[in-house]
Amino acid sequence: MAFLVFQLQAALAAWGDVAVGEFRGSRDQPGASALIGLLGAALGVRRDDEAAHAALRDGYLFAVGVVSSGQMLRDYHTAQVPGRTSLKGRPHHTRRDELNLPKHELNTILSTRDYRQNAAWAVAVQALPDAPHSLATLAAALREPRFVLYLGRKCCPPAAPLAPQVAEADSAHAALSAYLAAADPAATLRSLAWGDGMLAGVPAHLSAPRKDRLIHRQGWQFGDRTEHLALLAEDD
Repeated sequence: MAFLVFQLQAALAAWGDVAVGEFRGSRDQPGASALIGLLGAALGVRRDDEAAHAALRDGYLFAVGVVSSGQMLRDYHTAQVPGRTSLKGRPHHTRRDELNLPKHELNTILSTRDYRQNAAWAVAVQALPDAPHSLATLAAALREPRFVLYLGRKCCPPAAPLAPQVAEADSAHAALSAYLAAADPAATLRSLAWGDGMLAGVPAHLSAPRKDRLIHRQGWQFGDRTEHLALLAEDD
C-alpha cells in the first residue's frame, strides 16, 4: 500500500475543537478538516471552491502520529472588528480595509485561545480509488505550495519543511515509523489517530466522535466522524 508521509513542526500550532462562547480550544493533533485545508492550500484550491474541497474530503484517509505534544499555551486574545452594518457598501478585501473606519464603529471582541508550543506530528495519507490527485502530486504541492501553509491559524507557520515522501508500507504505523527512523532515530510515535477505513496497523485503545468532517467550507459547517486512537508511548 502506498502512503504519502510528511511532518508538521511549529513553534505554535492550533488544532481547533468545538468552539463554545469565547473559548477556542486546541486538540492534541490535527483533524481531517485541518489536513484537507493544508492540502488544499498547497494545491492552490481557493476557499470558495466547495467541489474541490469535497473531492479532497472524499478522496483520502488520514492518520496522524504525535511525535511530541509540546506544551499548552493559553492566550487572552483581543481584536477589533467592524459591525456588519458599517461594512455595507464598503470594499473590505484586507484587514486594513476592515479597520479603515471611525473608531466609534469598531467593536472589541475577547476570546481565550489555546495553542500547542514546540510540538511535532507525522502524517500519513492514503488515497482512495476516487482520489482527485495522485500521492506524488500531493507531495510535489507540499514541497512547493501555491498558498501559504499554516498549522491551524495564520499565526502558526511551519517551523520546518514538511519533507513529504511517498512510501510503500503495510500500514500507516509502519510507514510513519520508517519515515521517522530515517529522519531521526531518536524520534518515536507517542500516539496514532486515524479515521474509519485507514490501514492503521495498530489496535485502537479509544474510539470517539470528532466534529471535523468538512461539510461546507464557506459556511464553516462540520459533521461528526469517528476517530480512533492508539497510545504507543509516554511523552517525555
